Amino acid sequence: MAKRMSTAARMDRMRDKAAISRTVNGLLKRKERKNRDARMKELLQKGTFPYTPAIMSWVSVQLNKPTTLITAEEARALAN
Repeated sequence: MAKRMSTAARMDRMRDKAAISRTVNGLLKRKERKNRDARMKELLQKGTFPYTPAIMSWVSVQLNKPTTLITAEEARALAN
């Protein structure tokens, strides 16, 4: 029968694994954000206003503004 692990040891192991996971996932997320930014800028240049919901959501986050208040000029400015 396996020996029971103490709660403190389990918590230490979980904390260590979580820190490693955050580091690895953080790198992957940064790469994906960069790729998404490039993809959205390309779609902004090709498309016309009003854009698809996915693009407008991205523009909204970039401008820190609700989608309904975004103008075509502001969206176009992000593409450049």
